[in-house]
Amino acid sequence: MAEKLSSSPPARNIFQRLPLLGTGGVVLTMAIAVMGIVQGLRIISPWLRIGNNQAKAEISTLVVQQIRAVSELTTTIFAMETVVPTSQERQWGNFTLGRTDLLYIGYGEVRAGIDLAEINEQSIQQQGETLIVTLPPPQILDQKIDVERSRIYHYDRGFLNLGPDTVPELQTLAQRQTLAKITAAACDQGILNQANQKAEVALASLLKSTGHHQVEIKTTNPTVCAIPSAQGLSRDKING
Repeated sequence: MAEKLSSSPPARNIFQRLPLLGTGGVVLTMAIAVMGIVQGLRIISPWLRIGNNQAKAEISTLVVQQIRAVSELTTTIFAMETVVPTSQERQWGNFTLGRTDLLYIGYGEVRAGIDLAEINEQSIQQQGETLIVTLPPPQILDQKIDVERSRIYHYDRGFLNLGPDTVPELQTLAQRQTLAKITAAACDQGILNQANQKAEVALASLLKSTGHHQVEIKTTNPTVCAIPSAQGLSRDKING
């Protein structure tokens, strides 16, 4: 009887520990499962990763943006001083009562160059390490009279001042003729060809400064040099 009493406690301890052993087994099983999941995620994580590729930009687009940032490229300026006579008569029927003469000394400038806004992606080519840029034809970008350096040299209304008193009208006419004359002289001196040559050098230097070490600039022959008519000149160009 005593032996039965002595053997019962160990048996009872074993049965008491069974739930603990079961819990430990579950924990161990879960730990192994978690380790397996982690290892699996390490393997497939490159496939699950979401990211953006490195941004790419077309060379032609970047070059166009760099060039257009300069806007108009003035490469040649032609300056000239000229003397322009103007006159106006006062009529009475077919009879001339008097005549007014105005002699104007005008100073003006003509700017020629390249309108860089006309350059597009088709104007840019990449051949190996060389960047090839084709320029649009040169053109006259602006022409103005410097009124600070221009003046009326002589004004005469004739005998007994019978000529019309039309200083503003004659001066404006003289300024318009001055601008047309200076522009024509600039065209005769080959201002557009000079603008082409200097644009080639200037743009090559510009692109090399932005990191393009091998640059080839192709120019386009100029079109007809446009000479404004005296009647078509605007007031802002005269008052330049």
